[in-house]
Amino acid sequence: MSVFGNYSAYYDLLYSDKDYAGEAEFVELLIKKYKPDAKSILELGCGSGGHAIELINKGFYIHGIDLSEEMLAVAATRRDQLPGELASKFTLAPGNVQSYRANKMFDCVISLFHVISYQPTVAELKAAFITAAEHLDAGGAFVFDVWYGPAVLTDKPVVRVKRMSNDSISVIRIAEPEWHANESLVDVHYTVFIRDRASNVIEELEEVHRMRYLFTSEIEMLAEAAGFTVSNYCEWMTGKSPGADTWGVCFILLKK
Repeated sequence: MSVFGNYSAYYDLLYSDKDYAGEAEFVELLIKKYKPDAKSILELGCGSGGHAIELINKGFYIHGIDLSEEMLAVAATRRDQLPGELASKFTLAPGNVQSYRANKMFDCVISLFHVISYQPTVAELKAAFITAAEHLDAGGAFVFDVWYGPAVLTDKPVVRVKRMSNDSISVIRIAEPEWHANESLVDVHYTVFIRDRASNVIEELEEVHRMRYLFTSEIEMLAEAAGFTVSNYCEWMTGKSPGADTWGVCFILLKK
């Protein structure tokens, strides 16, 4: 099955503990520091709209794209629950981060929750960086987070189990990593058990998410090739210098 094909059915439950408000505040601080006059944002891989809704409430206009029609439908439902003036600041379109063109420019491009790490090859990474560059004028900011190579090598991925439930369903997700060191890749094999609490029927899903971990030198080369400079990089959410135990690192690139 295709990754994210059924993901939207249980995505929001699995990540109901995710601090979208805090993460959006962190992104807003970065934008204010590196592109203080920014008003419009292109979000590459907007998912179900968690970050976008928070950023819209902070005054930004967001155009979000995603590969998953199911995710976009959830995002649209969230948007339609906003007051009319705010809802008009959130537009959506299906699209691949490697090839999408909005035919308009933005002040910033963001790509959060490791969307860039979902581009497993150099060619795919280059294409995603070019997509960002094509939508920015000089001085525009590209903000994204990735799996950080030094941490992945030091604190290797392990099997993880996550359990979440609400009034309708309970979910158990088992994540089993398969490491491909020569390609800087980790295949995360997900087995998901979804139980309908009313009928007690259990559905089992399997997915493989291929993740690319990246090093600063690689980001610098990708940035240069796409017409960016690396302005800064830091630990996700703290702003501290990343270390060997920092799996999530945020990069801030500026268009030349």
